This record gives sequence, structure tokens and C-alpha cells, in this order.
Amino acid sequence: MIDVSILYPNEAGATFDFDYYRDQHMTMIQQKMAGACSHFTIEKGLQGPVPGSDPTYLAIGHLFFESLDAFTAAFGPHAKAIGADIANYTNLKPIIQISEVLVG
Repeated sequence: MIDVSILYPNEAGATFDFDYYRDQHMTMIQQKMAGACSHFTIEKGLQGPVPGSDPTYLAIGHLFFESLDAFTAAFGPHAKAIGADIANYTNLKPIIQISEVLVG
């Protein structure tokens, strides 16, 4: 299984609309990828590694696919539309990490 992680750094002046991200953006991605995306999760940063510190990331999204090929085939045709929607929920530039899930 492949996990596409989308990390949104906690930066000064950052804005993030969790409701839009959950209800519109991630749902739109899952619909556009026509079944290739098995499910998604969303995390909201609470704290950094030191008690009381700010979180390193405001939000982290995870999209799950059966394989890297499945992700690549499903994402390619919709990359532009997905990227264009980012401004609707945040002023941050996301960091993308694609990983193989070994346990989970």
C-alpha cells in the first residue's frame, strides 16, 4: 500500500480551513481518483516534540493507494485541478512525501 502524505508546515501567518479541507478538497480528490484512492485521513497538529511547543505541521493529510502505479495513473489527469484548489483552504505550500506502508 502507498501513503501519499501532504504536510502543511506551521509558519507565521499561516491559515488553514480544516472544514473545507475535509469536506471539499479531500473528498474531491477521492472522487476524481475514481476508486484508486481507498481512503484518506486528516491530522491536525497539536504540539511539537517539546511539551507546550507549537506543532511542526498545522495539518497532515494522507491518501492511500494500492500501488505507486495506481496513484500515478489516477493523479496525473487531475494534478492541475487539485493544485488549483489549495488556495481555497490555505496560504501554505504543502510538502509531499510518497511512502510504502510497511505496517498498518
